[in-house]
Amino acid sequence: MNAKIMVVDDEADLETLIKQKFRRQIREKTYEFSFAQNGAEALKILQEFPDIDMILSDINMPEMDGLTLLSKISDNHPLLKAVIVSAYGDMDNIRIAMNRGAFDFLTKPINFEDLEVTVEKTIKHVVQLRQTLQAIKENNILKMYVDETVLKFMNSQEFEKSLTANETIQATVVFIDICGFTSISEKESPDIVVNLINKYFDVMVKGIIDQGGYVDKFMGDAVMAVFKGDYHIDRAIEASLAVRSAIDKIEEVLPNHATYLPKVSIGINTGEMISGNIGSASLKRLDYTVIGDAVNTAQRLQSAAKPSQIIISEATYEQVKESFNCKEVGEVTLKNKSKTVKLYEVVA
Repeated sequence: MNAKIMVVDDEADLETLIKQKFRRQIREKTYEFSFAQNGAEALKILQEFPDIDMILSDINMPEMDGLTLLSKISDNHPLLKAVIVSAYGDMDNIRIAMNRGAFDFLTKPINFEDLEVTVEKTIKHVVQLRQTLQAIKENNILKMYVDETVLKFMNSQEFEKSLTANETIQATVVFIDICGFTSISEKESPDIVVNLINKYFDVMVKGIIDQGGYVDKFMGDAVMAVFKGDYHIDRAIEASLAVRSAIDKIEEVLPNHATYLPKVSIGINTGEMISGNIGSASLKRLDYTVIGDAVNTAQRLQSAAKPSQIIISEATYEQVKESFNCKEVGEVTLKNKSKTVKLYEVVA
């Protein structure tokens, strides 16, 4: 964790004290401090470095005091948390500070042990807020309880800008399809169909999340998942193996006494893709997703996979052949590909 903290105080010796008391965290790059003499200077720094996580601010300062600064940042930087550190610890100041969005209030002279605990608590809260927002963007999870700060952020210009931030990434995409489920959906009642598919999706989601992936979308009786970061190919394959193993253990006895043994077919592909919010702005329906040839190829690999098969391309195989047991399947022609593609099956 590299938390960015700004100290706003006109006391000349406070910067030295902070650097001394937090020297270990600064050395280990856990905390990164910046300093401002008053609220006006702090706002200028925030314009240049909007990713600051936390502010430690005095109240009584020239040009712009700490309480005025609080009102400014609560409107324009809803994710930023401020802790007031002031000698003016009367109830009126505390109430005003809290009403203007202060996360906590400490009195001078500073108890640095208390300050350290407060900073750690505040940063942890900010990290949790950012993780919640990332989950909302990546998984489109809107049926959750979020606190006032998150709701305020979602209505802010900062959130709008974050939604339009697009990037090219290296990632691995996994398509998992439930084989033969269409015939089940045609024969069984809606309640049984929905309960079964939700049960299987829960198994898939657990396997994906356990390996640090996220569900991009549910597509009928299929799931699209994305893995980013370190060892994303390995984690995607590990998740796929876990999902296949878990699904293979399920045996359903349907109301007509027929036995259904669900199986999954899986396609995995890795490469460069575009990550961003895709959809209709006029309908206000945007999905945070990935697009590109690497994504399309993953879906076509899944279409080529048989029940209980995990299929990868030759390029992916070359990157994982020393870590996983794979066998050559043969060459096939994939949709919109002019040349045949050599496929491999991940065995274990």
